[in-house]
Amino acid sequence: MWTAFLTLRVLLQLVMEPSEETGPNWGSQDVNPLFMQQLRELDIPEEAAKQALLHTRNVSAEEAAMYYFNKLENEEEGDEDVMFKMVLVVNMDLGMGVGKIAAQVGHAAVGLYQALQEKNSWREMAWKWDHSGAKKVVLQGTNVAHLLELQALALSLNLPTYLVQDAGLTQVESGSRTVLAIMGAEEMVNNVTGSLKLL
Repeated sequence: MWTAFLTLRVLLQLVMEPSEETGPNWGSQDVNPLFMQQLRELDIPEEAAKQALLHTRNVSAEEAAMYYFNKLENEEEGDEDVMFKMVLVVNMDLGMGVGKIAAQVGHAAVGLYQALQEKNSWREMAWKWDHSGAKKVVLQGTNVAHLLELQALALSLNLPTYLVQDAGLTQVESGSRTVLAIMGAEEMVNNVTGSLKLL
């Protein structure tokens, strides 16, 4: 019984206090060594395998391999010159104050960025956007119907979106749709919002 207890305690310590080599909580620069080995067996260069694992958050060797080969395919197609931007369209019909608009734009930007983490292709887009200056543009939308129309058009073009619904604690009614965030290749986003005025 005592031996079983000690064995369990040692196992728990290994899990709770990971070693530098095999810890389950791989930091921003550490990768799962088993996944790394599997990627190296696919002839993926070590640095590229590490980057693929970091971009896919060490989920699995399969996820990282898919990321690597998709990225390689995109590079061959000349995808590196594509610029990405985030647009934030404010519902001007609500008459929000400057501070309220700023808060709602912040909610939209964070909400969209979090949504981008849900798919590998979106994570890659977010990474490219972030590493090329993280361009953001705030625009004027007419009303909620206009925001919904823009969202539908963006979705039809496979652009990720996020629409903020306010809690209604301050200036607007609960459930009011305040800001629409859209991200994608600049040219594609311009097809949706190119005619709108800056805020």
